[in-house]
Amino acid sequence: MSDETQVTGAAAPEGESRAPGRGPRGRGGPGGGPGGDRRGGPGGNRRDGDRNKRGRDNNNGEPAGEELIEKLVHINRVSKTVKGGKRFGFAALVVVGDGKGRVGFGHGKAREVPEAIAKATAAAKKAMVRVPLRDGRTLHHDGYGHFGAGKVYVRSATQGTGIIAGGPMRAVFESLGVADVVTKSVGTNNPYNMIRATFAALVGQVSPKSVAQRRGKKVMDLLSRRGDVSAKQAEADAEAVA
Repeated sequence: MSDETQVTGAAAPEGESRAPGRGPRGRGGPGGGPGGDRRGGPGGNRRDGDRNKRGRDNNNGEPAGEELIEKLVHINRVSKTVKGGKRFGFAALVVVGDGKGRVGFGHGKAREVPEAIAKATAAAKKAMVRVPLRDGRTLHHDGYGHFGAGKVYVRSATQGTGIIAGGPMRAVFESLGVADVVTKSVGTNNPYNMIRATFAALVGQVSPKSVAQRRGKKVMDLLSRRGDVSAKQAEADAEAVA
């Protein structure tokens, strides 16, 4: 009687699997199979691969190797009223430019200063705009911009004038790559409003080439009407612009 009794639940013979299509439990071992170790195997480190790929690419869409000028314009301590008291943080305003006619600004908030600056810098890189420059050193024409209570006047200047601007406006023109400009700020001295007013004036800048294409004229015809240059100089400038 005892010889014919079969023992249920006994271990399977060595070399046989417990169930078809299933590997041994646990994360280790080379025989994990599809249902075994998800982190191992050829397709296991999928998260690590994506993380490495994101590290190689630039998150801001900028070409690798491009050096940008980053300037911290203003940092402010802010607070948020929550249940049980106030939560303090920091707000940063950053201007970023390549020194060749592209500039942008951004602001960010965080509990710590370095994190707020990093957020503002990332926002500024995403919001960069291109401004046409005359000879790569000054603006093509005078401009005016306003935002809220801030009013800004910008004027082109001759070579050697330098950047006559103060506060946040100087950071914008230094990052933009302007070497000669005269500016005047009227109204508020709030850095946020001054930066936005300055960008409103810069966005309105147009180059003689774009105006000539829109009006169906030659660039030399437009430059020759300026009173501060001769016809020969206007022709040379037209060739340089074209």
